[in-house]
Amino acid sequence: MKIGIPTEIKNNESRVSITPAGVFELSKQNHEIFLQFNAGLASGFSNQAYQEAGAVILDHIEDVYETAELIVKVKEPIEAEYNLIKENQLVFTYFHFASSQQLTQAMLKAKAICIAYETVQDEDSSLPLLTPMSEVAGRMATQQGAKYLEKPIKGKGILLGGVPGVSPGKVLVLGAGVVGIQAAKMAAGLGAHVTILDISMKRLRYVNDIMPSHVVTEFSNEYNIRKHIKTADLIIGAVLIAGAKAPKLITADMLKEMTPGTVMVDVAVDQGGCFETTKPTTHENPTYIIDNVVHYCVTNMPGAVPYTSTLALTNVTFPYVMQLANLGWQKACDLNKSLAKGLSMVNGKVICPEVKKAFPELVN
Repeated sequence: MKIGIPTEIKNNESRVSITPAGVFELSKQNHEIFLQFNAGLASGFSNQAYQEAGAVILDHIEDVYETAELIVKVKEPIEAEYNLIKENQLVFTYFHFASSQQLTQAMLKAKAICIAYETVQDEDSSLPLLTPMSEVAGRMATQQGAKYLEKPIKGKGILLGGVPGVSPGKVLVLGAGVVGIQAAKMAAGLGAHVTILDISMKRLRYVNDIMPSHVVTEFSNEYNIRKHIKTADLIIGAVLIAGAKAPKLITADMLKEMTPGTVMVDVAVDQGGCFETTKPTTHENPTYIIDNVVHYCVTNMPGAVPYTSTLALTNVTFPYVMQLANLGWQKACDLNKSLAKGLSMVNGKVICPEVKKAFPELVN
């Protein structure tokens, strides 16, 4: 199969979808890999490393899309790529369709076969291709939140861990999934006082078992959210409903109950965000302020640490890439039920139930 690896062109997205090691393994199976010039450079992988592994280097993104049967990406295609995608072309990447009607319409028009990383799902309901990036994003949420609490960037001027004689900062985490636990782990490591809210008692019991005593849990409801936002210094939105839009847990009116300089980090922004005031931002312009509350809503947080993120992501995506290349998408999805869960669109028709629910007007 002819496999294309385009350079990611989303703002400050530096990850790459396949490493030279992956190219080497695919080449051994007689697949042809076409890499756009410098696609792996920001992640620490040179063109020479890819060539030595068996890839053909193409100068332009148009050439990669024109040549490949299978496009493997990291982030969803952006507008400049829409017209490059061909009918029957297989595209394997993060899509997050439910948060973008424009992207959904574009892929329907292209009549491509779209398999979304974020909805590939194992029998135990875990999301194997989302988990490593959730781990990175969860840890980064605390790291970035701590930075934006600094006064020069309009935060409260609080050091999350405090110092002897000064109380630590308070972190509120909405959601006790992978993102939430990683965010809480980082915040606890800094010495902050952490509260995690979730609607699953099973998850809250798990958090209680693994976290230190300064991480506390409470059941998530509007009353408890309103109670905690009044004193929280950093609020991290870590809510996920696989393939669907995130629920709006913090409404616009709640911002007036927060103290000026509070920082909110919405890791659910790819799925529409769990704050009503969320607007997607970039690493170039990561924050904005509403009612004196700092919002950090970068849609590709792990892209800021591309070496770590690329290796973490490709460790889990590559076996699926190999299956798709060896078997074709139909047979691969027939044999691998986890992969079949990621099938979002086929030749102009929506397959994913959550996308159908998000955009019923687009369902054929």
